[in-house]
Amino acid sequence: MSFLVRMWAYVTLGAMAFLVEEAAPLFGGLAARDRHMHLSAVVIAVAIGTWAVGFALYLLGRWRGHWLRKRYPRFRKLLLQSIALVRRHPWRASLAVRYAWGLRVPIPIACGIGRVPLYIFTIGTAISCITWSLIFSLLGWWLGDATETLIGHVKEWEPFIGAALVVAMIVGFIVVRRRRVADRVERVLDRESLPPAKEP
Repeated sequence: MSFLVRMWAYVTLGAMAFLVEEAAPLFGGLAARDRHMHLSAVVIAVAIGTWAVGFALYLLGRWRGHWLRKRYPRFRKLLLQSIALVRRHPWRASLAVRYAWGLRVPIPIACGIGRVPLYIFTIGTAISCITWSLIFSLLGWWLGDATETLIGHVKEWEPFIGAALVVAMIVGFIVVRRRRVADRVERVLDRESLPPAKEP
């Protein structure tokens, strides 16, 4: 693998880490074990990628927190709970950014809205991202043999898995379609059962 290709691989890994979550360091560790990448560079790339997105969310919460709460009222309650948490425990909240599964977006935003000091958030999330990246990259490295064995077994069953997915999609489509038809029929029947409006 040439230097430019390897650099591009690290940049891509870091950029995708926030979206694919634990899969990025796991696959990075596996690639490092196969000597396609360097383990230390994988850890750094994933840590920088996740930290940068968390920092951007913090700035978004700090500068546009009121707009976010108005724009997404469904998440208002979750944001308010997160804000109360980060105001009570700013260091813990910053350190938990990568480990709080399901709250990786609300916590940085809540830290921004709750005015957690910039140095606390920066240092805490940096520690969180580096340790998280290191743990899962090492896990990918150590579980390389098991991962390769699993992938090999999956490849043997690919035709059957593909057929099962197609069948599941067809069944899901039929079920959803029937529910929609039933809902429409129910709405029509409800309208017909209403008493006619009185003329003035």
